[in-house]
Amino acid sequence: MDIHKELDTRGLNCPLPILKAKKALAEMESGQLLKVVATDPGSTRDFQAFARQTGNELVEQSSANGEFFHVLKRR
Repeated sequence: MDIHKELDTRGLNCPLPILKAKKALAEMESGQLLKVVATDPGSTRDFQAFARQTGNELVEQSSANGEFFHVLKRR
């Protein structure tokens, strides 16, 4: 997977990871991938809802050691 941009939102709580991801996606081209690293456990469902609402594709979600990883594809 070729990640075009990575966003570190560790330590931030909702809605900040979503707002930062929205801003980053706006600066990217269609088809590019954004990886977001978060520590907010609620970010998993937040990014699922964000993808549904915006039409951006949620390519992958995973977690390890208290961190949550979200990969979004810019529509």
